[in-house]
Amino acid sequence: MGMDTGTHSSSGRMDLRGRVFVVTGGSRGIGLAIAAALVEGGGRVVITGRDQDQLEAAAGDLQRSAADRDAVHAVRADVRNAREAAGTIDTAVRRFGGLDVLVNNAGVGLFAEVAGMAVAEWDQVIETNLSGVFYCCHAALPHLRSRGGGWIINISSLAGKSSFAGGAAYCASKAGLNAFSESLMQEVRHDNIRVSCIMPGSVSTGFSGRGSSGEADWKIAPADIAEIVVDLITFPVRSLPSRIELRPSRPPSGTKK
Repeated sequence: MGMDTGTHSSSGRMDLRGRVFVVTGGSRGIGLAIAAALVEGGGRVVITGRDQDQLEAAAGDLQRSAADRDAVHAVRADVRNAREAAGTIDTAVRRFGGLDVLVNNAGVGLFAEVAGMAVAEWDQVIETNLSGVFYCCHAALPHLRSRGGGWIINISSLAGKSSFAGGAAYCASKAGLNAFSESLMQEVRHDNIRVSCIMPGSVSTGFSGRGSSGEADWKIAPADIAEIVVDLITFPVRSLPSRIELRPSRPPSGTKK
């Protein structure tokens, strides 16, 4: 089955209107900014999160900004659980009739030296940031193929290529995600499924307690990453930006990211 050409412009760009999106970790920070941009563009969006109150608040905000409140749906899910990850994809397909774009944004950052890191902390980081992406992609691929193609966008980090002390688990998870994204891209590109990995540096989100949101104007704003996601989805189909590195333009002197 070919993708509906009526949803592309004359340049081959995908139209967001009516498209179905899943954004994991969409209840705050980067994920919420991405979901908001997709809703603004007319998309139908399913967001996930683990905190029910935060998830409901995010869904309410998105619904208030949407032309159609029914275009936003929230699913409480932990991507570390393969069944919950697959259930999220199935919910999107049942509710909206298919799936066009998966944005794997859910992530955890626990930072400690290897000698002092608990096994459970290591597992949480690797299972969320790497295994969770696999679970979501594994569930989404049959639906993307039946749709005639689509997008998988993985939110990684520059930490995946620039390791630092105290970040062994996080850096390893993101390096693995980068490699996973590259392999998956090569596997599915001829199915008209485009895979891209976005690797931001310092983002102003208060991620894992490493600073408060908006604490530094020099950091990347979540909305900047959301804009890249929209640009990717609407990029001409003949080309594939498979890996994007994003850095603050003017960080303090000596800041690597």
